[in-house]
Amino acid sequence: GPERPGRVGRPGSALAVSGQGPAGIGAEVGVDHLAVCAVDLRGRVRARAVRYGSNRGRSPEPVLEQLTGLVRQVVSQAETEGLWPAGLAVAVPGLVARDGRTVVRAPNLDWHDADLGALLPADLPPTVDNEANFGALAELWLGDGTPRDFLHVSAEIGIGAAVVFDGRLLRGTRGFAGELGHVPVHPDGPGCACGGRGCLEQYAGEKAVLRAAGVEPGEDRVGLLADRAAQGDEDVRRALREAGTALGIALTGAVNLLDPEGVVLGGALAGLAPWLLPSLRDELARRTAGPACPVAVSELGPQGPLLGAAHSVVRAVLDDPGAMAERA
Repeated sequence: GPERPGRVGRPGSALAVSGQGPAGIGAEVGVDHLAVCAVDLRGRVRARAVRYGSNRGRSPEPVLEQLTGLVRQVVSQAETEGLWPAGLAVAVPGLVARDGRTVVRAPNLDWHDADLGALLPADLPPTVDNEANFGALAELWLGDGTPRDFLHVSAEIGIGAAVVFDGRLLRGTRGFAGELGHVPVHPDGPGCACGGRGCLEQYAGEKAVLRAAGVEPGEDRVGLLADRAAQGDEDVRRALREAGTALGIALTGAVNLLDPEGVVLGGALAGLAPWLLPSLRDELARRTAGPACPVAVSELGPQGPLLGAAHSVVRAVLDDPGAMAERA
């Protein structure tokens, strides 16, 4: 299953690792994009499709219809290369029930109790999970030197986190563990889409940073912020310093409670790390009870959740090659 530690490795004799055969299909529902990819048993991305456009406030049905179209496109492309879909895993920015199909709440999409399993291809039953969880699994399986005990923090529009201990995801009773973006940094702060006030997303989320920096949203928002910061734009640098401080405050509680080996920044945070890290590290060093917790930057960046979703299917194949061999 997707929680097994380690990298993609050689399976038993029932299934040869080759450039043909089963492929993991990964999909991602983002606030402003949809993406799908196919990964072969060697861990190579063999097909990919992306659609840009806002999904905020759209009902799940048309969004999932478009996603299904991208899935069909990627599967068709993969099949021309001798691959066949072994399964579908879908990353979403929200709380996912333990049934692996129901999005209980996705504030940045305005989705509630959406059964995605009923809206996706019946011939390719999906596993749905939070994007931060898939991002953490990608880091565990594909990252260079990633520890087995770590906090993975990522951001696009919102901010999510995942806790990995002894190479396994810590999911919580209902599967909702890791909602760092809704940890209150300032209890009397601005209102949040979740219904709370002063949440981390209101200080370090993408919209908050753009607003504080005085930057108009564009297509490549992270690239724009990084370019402005690199050019010495003090408004952008100040906004990123303040976001780093807010991240440090929110992470302090998690680090003090869980004592991980380290923290890994992924998603959009990875591209902005040079300007976030100094204040984030200062805050952690000042507030944590033990030695300063190391903070590393993921090399996977925004691709982490999509890759983690696809690789979770690949790992399921490698864990039970006999079942796949029977299907082939």
